[in-house]
Amino acid sequence: MKNKGFSRKQLAVPYVIFMILFVVLPLLVVFYYAFTDASGNVSFTNFLRFFQSGKTVGTLVYSMIIALLTTIVCLLLAYPVAFILAKGSYCKKHSFLMFFVLPMWINFTLRITALKEILTLIEGNLAYHQFFNGVLCMVYDFLPFMIMPLFNSLTKLDNSMIEAAHDLGANKVQVFFKVVLPLSIPGIISGVTMVFLPSMTNYVVLDMVYNSTYIMGSLIGSYFSAYDWHNGSVISIILLIMIFAITMISNRFTEGNQEKKVSLY
Repeated sequence: MKNKGFSRKQLAVPYVIFMILFVVLPLLVVFYYAFTDASGNVSFTNFLRFFQSGKTVGTLVYSMIIALLTTIVCLLLAYPVAFILAKGSYCKKHSFLMFFVLPMWINFTLRITALKEILTLIEGNLAYHQFFNGVLCMVYDFLPFMIMPLFNSLTKLDNSMIEAAHDLGANKVQVFFKVVLPLSIPGIISGVTMVFLPSMTNYVVLDMVYNSTYIMGSLIGSYFSAYDWHNGSVISIILLIMIFAITMISNRFTEGNQEKKVSLY
């Protein structure tokens, strides 16, 4: 008797259509403008112009510095919080976790505006601390994205391994650096990826704080606003390549960590 229901291939048709219309075709348009000149001829001049311009290279470096500092601060703040929530003697750990997730339910522009007003009251003039305030607002916006994967990774950590390390004579510092930290690397990599990549292009937060144009997302927007699709597409392709590279590196570290974990067992 034949099954009259939908097959898996049939159920996948809407998703395939969606991917083609809203992912593949836009990417093809971006690639077309990135590798052609104003006359429509195939050219690599757009890429050469990007790396020869001090403005674009400087914007890329500045964006990476902002993203790197944001990621480091988020990691330093999120790891203790996630560890306490995951390993603390709380009966409702996920309820405490919600306190860090709840701000995400509010529109981020409202949150950044409120934080900007607080900083203005404290400092008087934001212009004197533009870089610091930009990093602070980015950390405030992306901190939950670092806490969540760390919490999930630390929750799955086998407590018997920590107890075994203590039984073998390791102190708390040795247990952390030799057992807890290595086994939580997948959560660290996930959190770093979720914070670093958006931080490079999230120009809205910096624009709200001090009207910055020195970040990749803002530069892309300025090119497309001026109908310069060629240079805007080049920057998009460069960021796409960086995302693929970071993703591949993080997957390599995750796979290596999983192999080490298997060998421990």
